[in-house]
Amino acid sequence: MSTSPSAAEYVGREQTAAAGRGPISVTWSLTGPARDLDANVVRLAPDAYISEHTETVLGVLVTVLAGSGEVRTPDATFGLEPGVLAWLPAGTTRSVHAGPDGLTYTTAHRRRPPMAIGSARPAEEGEAACLLDRVCPECGRLATERDARFCARCGTPLAER
Repeated sequence: MSTSPSAAEYVGREQTAAAGRGPISVTWSLTGPARDLDANVVRLAPDAYISEHTETVLGVLVTVLAGSGEVRTPDATFGLEPGVLAWLPAGTTRSVHAGPDGLTYTTAHRRRPPMAIGSARPAEEGEAACLLDRVCPECGRLATERDARFCARCGTPLAER
């Protein structure tokens, strides 16, 4: 595995302003095996929303590029508009709601650690949970939220539960 740095990337307005596919789309993602950061440009169609979920491992920095909306936590609701930053520490339960003009924002957080391969712990009882309904049929990403309806990477609808 190479440890050389990734090349610098520039993302122009044609990508950050892209309409995307479906009500929730990821129009750009930082890629490359040597990166130490995960970042995305997320586009929500007018009045679309990302259901309540909790990121238990990583804090996320949100930067609003266009549109309007709000991020809701159990304790507060914060308005989102261009130029606004929101820091959501690990463990923060939240949902994101676009306004009538849609919402485009970036997310940035430490790169997720790679999945470990090893022996599974013996089950106390029953079988392991089936997560196939949380796997994106388009790009193969596993949704981290139990109630995810769309893939956070490519915006493809997930299987109905």
